[in-house]
Amino acid sequence: MKKPRHFISLLDLTGDELRQLIDRAMTLKHVRDHDYQPLKGQVLGMIFEKSSTRTRVSFETGMAHFGGHAVFLSPRDTQLGRGEPIADSAKVISRMVDCVMLRTHEHETVVKFTENSRVPVINGLTDREHPCQLLADMQTYFEHRGDIRGKTVAWIGDGNNMCHSYIHASMLLDFNLHIAAPKAYLPNSEIVALAGERVKFFDNTVDAAKDVDLVATDVWASMGQEDEQKLREIAFKDYQVDTKVMAAAKPDALFMHCLPAHRGEEVSADVIDGKQSVVFDEAENRLHSQKALLELLLCGNAKISLLND
Repeated sequence: MKKPRHFISLLDLTGDELRQLIDRAMTLKHVRDHDYQPLKGQVLGMIFEKSSTRTRVSFETGMAHFGGHAVFLSPRDTQLGRGEPIADSAKVISRMVDCVMLRTHEHETVVKFTENSRVPVINGLTDREHPCQLLADMQTYFEHRGDIRGKTVAWIGDGNNMCHSYIHASMLLDFNLHIAAPKAYLPNSEIVALAGERVKFFDNTVDAAKDVDLVATDVWASMGQEDEQKLREIAFKDYQVDTKVMAAAKPDALFMHCLPAHRGEEVSADVIDGKQSVVFDEAENRLHSQKALLELLLCGNAKISLLND
């Protein structure tokens, strides 16, 4: 049996593959061919241990556009919620579907599932990485400003899964990344080390945003960290993306947020609802970039020329 290709991290792609995938996503966005159904008869199993709006809707819609079908599975609906080993669930589920997407807490859960799966596995989010969101973020930048190579991005706030995937994106697409985060909430040092001199740390948000091309942030307390909300509000009080931060960036700098957002916390309302914000393009692009990803994992290069001819 041919070993399936998985998407657990952005680093599962090369830089060239990521650029090709972004280009393909933009094509799929602007050329909708209803007769093009490369995944007809195929099924995506979607396992959600964390709730979702954008991830669920985008993957379900993407499969429908391609003629396939998506099955939603939560711990309440499966034996995973009753303690069945991940390896056993992977061996069973992957015999019945053509691809699996997991949105879960521990990154090791996705790794273990991948090791025991017969079909491609997609990381829909873990506490360590959020590669699908970076596909959409990078597509959005390319659409608005062209190639991000040589540009500079500022990440403001928690050194979380999004920050880790931004670090990976900087490696693949060759851009610089400024990070401003409280010392207790810095990104994983091993992930930072991989990026070398591309990543620089700053003590305050304005310095981090100086002359950058893109400013990105995320909520201060991610899903599962609600009990830390008050503590994090104190730690992150000086890490809001506001008009002062955006004024330090280049005049044409974009603002991104993976959503959902807490206006008045990690971002001010006048920034996220302002002219530099592209958060809703970014959210929509989850659909198009993930369609390109599904096509890559399930079709390889065999059918990808159809819309490009």
